[in-house]
Amino acid sequence: MVEYKWAWAASETVHFIGLCLLFGVVLTVDLRMLGFMKGISFSALHRLLPWGVLGFGVNVVTGMLFFVGQASSYVTSSVFFWKLALILVAGANALYFTAFDQAWSLGAGDTPPMSARVAAASGILLWAGVIFCGQWLPFLGRAF
Repeated sequence: MVEYKWAWAASETVHFIGLCLLFGVVLTVDLRMLGFMKGISFSALHRLLPWGVLGFGVNVVTGMLFFVGQASSYVTSSVFFWKLALILVAGANALYFTAFDQAWSLGAGDTPPMSARVAAASGILLWAGVIFCGQWLPFLGRAF
């Protein structure tokens, strides 16, 4: 069997790039939903969504590579299961913005409805929780 010592580090790098794309778009959209950057219209932010989806897709692929590489480390870690649960809830939260397009029809300077602001605040917290769990897997979850 051939070992590729660079494969894990390369996957970590690509995973981080995907994370930057995903969280960058989530943070930008959610902060606008919370009332920051009022000069930017929601239709302009809507054009960023494919970049966030790309980042999520990259993270799914590299995350599966991590899991395949050390499955036994992950399945014994409660932090890993918390991360998966937070990803599922954060994904459902993101579906709110795609299923209900009332927020996307608002123009620059408009204030989003309270439901969109609650979803935005919870989205930031959920994705921050995903990042926290991922960063602490080696320490709290005894993975690796």
